[in-house]
Parts: sequence; structure tokens; C-alpha cells
Amino acid sequence: MIPGARRTYSTDPEESAYALFARGRRFLDEGHPHQAVMYLSRAKMVEPDKGSIRETLARALFMTGRMHRARREFAKAVAIDPVNDYAHFGLALACERTGQRTRAIAHLKLAVAMRPGIPHYERALSRLAG
Repeated sequence: MIPGARRTYSTDPEESAYALFARGRRFLDEGHPHQAVMYLSRAKMVEPDKGSIRETLARALFMTGRMHRARREFAKAVAIDPVNDYAHFGLALACERTGQRTRAIAHLKLAVAMRPGIPHYERALSRLAG
């Protein structure tokens, strides 16, 4: 950003971070991750420090096969909200897919410790640490 410049965002309620997030989430829930990425990326621009936006964007990126970007967004979601077990789980899967097995195991262990008894967390950990 240019020094002295001010960020300007639309005051149109259809362009609020929440509205963009809701539309992106709806696309993701309906199985359209590419469209979800478009809306969630815009929501992130409006509210860059919202962990829920980062996590949902990371899920959409993961579903579109963009693992490096998904890993970055999951990592940011974890940095914003370190007790978000699902963000740790997603980060672990993205790390696994990008060749970071040790890091993946560490985040899976955290996810399992935070939410014991979640079958898909435990299966992923057994598969990687086994």
C-alpha cells in the first residue's frame, strides 16, 4: 500500500466481509470450491485477521488442489487462533501433501490432543505416524 493512502472498501452490504464469507461458504457447502475461493479471497481482503475466513478459504483451496496456498492459509488460521483444532488438522493434511511429513504429524498430534475422539483426526495420525 502507498504510504499515506487509505484503504477504501465498498459500503455495499453485499460486499461486507460477512456477506462475502457467507456466499463463499455456501459455494463450498454446495461443492463448488473454485467459486468459494473467489468470494473467500475477497472476504480475506476486507478482514485479513479473521481466522474463520482464513480456515474456510484454506478448505476451499485444499479442495481445488492448491496445496501450497491452502497450507499458508491454514497456517495463518492457526496463528490467529492457536486452539482451532480443525485448522491444525487441515494444516497437517496440506503439509502432508506438500512433503512436510514431520510438520504434518506435529499438527495432527495437536489436533488430536485438542479434540480427542475425532475419528478422522485419529485415522490420519495413525496413517502418518504408523
